[in-house]
Amino acid sequence: MKPEGEKTSRKPRADSIRNRERLLDAATKIFASGAPQASLEAVARRAGVGIGTLYRHFPTREALFEAVYRHEVDHLFDLAQKRLKDEDPVEAMRKWLHANVRLVATKKGMIEALQLGAYGSSDLKAYSFERLTTAMGLLLDRATAAGGIRSDISPEDLMRALVGIFYSQDVFREQARTLLLVDVFVDGLRNGNRGAAKRVQRR
Repeated sequence: MKPEGEKTSRKPRADSIRNRERLLDAATKIFASGAPQASLEAVARRAGVGIGTLYRHFPTREALFEAVYRHEVDHLFDLAQKRLKDEDPVEAMRKWLHANVRLVATKKGMIEALQLGAYGSSDLKAYSFERLTTAMGLLLDRATAAGGIRSDISPEDLMRALVGIFYSQDVFREQARTLLLVDVFVDGLRNGNRGAAKRVQRR
């Protein structure tokens, strides 16, 4: 007989992992279509599994919301790592910021659902901020090391600025305008503009 500890450390079965991914994919698509109040039964049907399977993976609606939220954050983190292979580090950073804008702009229903699920969850907010800030840091460090971006800016500064751009714009209706503001912001961070910034501050 195997020790109890060995039983509990057993890896999930392949079909269980597939079912979880199908549920996350189905929930993301349903929320993105503008149905933040969609039932868990609808998610299970779209994933092609029984409601019992859904509850085994996500015992509550909030648990499903949180899993989808983390899934999207992890997607952006993985995208940042892929962008590290881009030839131009500043453009890599710009493209990643654009991906953040497009995620918000094209998935209004999902964002509304995730806000419901994340409300009051300090752990989830902390996870999101840490993960995205780390991703931003990877791109920023590379751009700074290449001399393309001024070195007196932090990943936290950039993420807060991005959130500020979101709040200042109706990103759902004015995606192009929001992307333009991101471009202006990134161009202002280029090393060649540092002297101009200092001159403005002295006035």
